Amino acid sequence: MPKIFVITYSTFGHINKVAESIVKGLSKGGADVKRFQIAETLSDEILTKMHAAPKPDFPVIKASDLPEADGYMFGFPTRYGTAPAQVKTFLDSTGQLWVKQALSGKPAGVFFSTASQHGGQEATVMTTLPILAHHGMIYVPFGYSHPHLHDNSEVIGGSPWGAGTVANGDGSRQPSQKELEIAEAQGEQFAKIAAKLSAKI
Repeated sequence: MPKIFVITYSTFGHINKVAESIVKGLSKGGADVKRFQIAETLSDEILTKMHAAPKPDFPVIKASDLPEADGYMFGFPTRYGTAPAQVKTFLDSTGQLWVKQALSGKPAGVFFSTASQHGGQEATVMTTLPILAHHGMIYVPFGYSHPHLHDNSEVIGGSPWGAGTVANGDGSRQPSQKELEIAEAQGEQFAKIAAKLSAKI
């Protein structure tokens, strides 16, 4: 049973909602799942002015926690087609793990949120790949592994790169049932791949 860390940063709660389905799928796929959140860097004053959602009651991830897991699923919203500064700050703290190549060979998946259909969902993953590569981690894409990814009848976040949601610029749109089903499927698929990889290490 692979141990998978689901690590998220969420400003308005959309990513945390998608993460619930990711966790459901991981558990369905046989993984031992542990939830973490990435530390906030904005002040309470700024978050209040932004009308940000309350932070969930999950432990804040530290770089030193990462070697404990067999794989990772990272979830975060986009900032101009790349990860938020909070996520970059955390990843920048993993230098000692990089020196030791402590995460080499471990799988990682990504899920995401954007304001619009064309807000950079795929670009957000693509700009995260160099960090995974430097660590020697194995990026696990989702592929077209769910029929909803072929559904053009409505707005549906997600792509072959991973599950996703479209939140609207004001955050008023919540993850749809189809987006959550895609996320659950990604979690289940990732758990099965992680199990195969961990069995060979």
